[in-house]
Amino acid sequence: MISNKNTFSFLCIFFLVINLYSQDSEVPFKVKSLFDLNQPKTVGLSFAKGLETITLFSPKENENKYNHGVVLFPYKGKLYAQWQSSSVDEDSPDTQVYYSSSSNGKDWNTPIALTQKWNQGIKTSGGWWSDGNTLVAYICVWPKDNKGRKEGYTEYSTSTDGIHWKSPKPIVNSNGQPILGIIEQDIHALPNGRLITAFHMQPGLIATPFYTDDSQGISGWKAGIMKNMPSTNYTISREIEPSWFSRKDGAIVMIFRDQNNTFKKLASISKDNAITWTTPLLIDTPDSRAKQSAGNLPNGIVYMVNNPSGNKDRFPLVITLSKDGFLFDKAYLLRSGGDELQPLRYPGKYKRIGYSYPKSVIWGDYLYVSYATNKEDVELTRIPINNLLYK
Repeated sequence: MISNKNTFSFLCIFFLVINLYSQDSEVPFKVKSLFDLNQPKTVGLSFAKGLETITLFSPKENENKYNHGVVLFPYKGKLYAQWQSSSVDEDSPDTQVYYSSSSNGKDWNTPIALTQKWNQGIKTSGGWWSDGNTLVAYICVWPKDNKGRKEGYTEYSTSTDGIHWKSPKPIVNSNGQPILGIIEQDIHALPNGRLITAFHMQPGLIATPFYTDDSQGISGWKAGIMKNMPSTNYTISREIEPSWFSRKDGAIVMIFRDQNNTFKKLASISKDNAITWTTPLLIDTPDSRAKQSAGNLPNGIVYMVNNPSGNKDRFPLVITLSKDGFLFDKAYLLRSGGDELQPLRYPGKYKRIGYSYPKSVIWGDYLYVSYATNKEDVELTRIPINNLLYK
């Protein structure tokens, strides 16, 4: 005979398993059939109203011709941009991180080197954060002797004036130990102040959600619990380079690039403030297998920016909108292919035409989207937030 105690224990385990399964099988969001892939230059979309495209830096013959990983952040009345730069090729030994600033988002100062050339590897742009008092610049460090693996760690440097910077230090976890992972350039804060991003953890690059309640974003980081999808490459997770947004029900949705060449997005859900995450699922919407950016407008509307080409083309650049984060049902062009896409002027290793690795930030009345055109020109497109609202 089975005792009541054993029966109760069995039922508790049964319902826990059922609950975990149902959470993992929940579709994070859906996207309507908005994109006509038979029109590759525009995917059948019209431009967002009132948008402006601004060039922050366009290399001349004697300047660095490779520029990529552009990230924006506002600080003390200015907008800051950070990117990696090298003479010709991607991730070449002369790679450095540069930054610039603007008081109006249109006129930008001459770029300044944030890092120096490093003979033990390279350093690339890791993005920004600020608690309002201190500007934090994240720096991704890639040592060159990693037993054949692509992996690294993250440092940060701080400034209170955007000009003078303290010596870099490692980002640390809740135990005060350096995080052995590359940060994603898309830190946002929840309404309660908790910061969320992801690190690509050693060995290799295994995408892992992280969170901290440190307002400066330099310590106290904890790894969220997420089971990665199976991958054919044991050193790189299938899901990488995420961004995230909040759904109307309070859930957090993290979207990923899919290294498995589906040319669609992957997404995971957290319903406990980033502590645990569902196993990512494939989302039926086109992508270019590249970085994207996502977030919430001030009124809660959710947006995603990516290249919905359905192949390796990193054009056009599109923003897709949702009232609640469950269904995305509106989309606009930010940049198109064709005549609007300037030619690549200086060929180099891994350079390609298109609008690569968009990242976004809200500043004043605009949503700013930064990217590297042809991995060469540092550019942004800004759109009045009022033109992205549902009427």
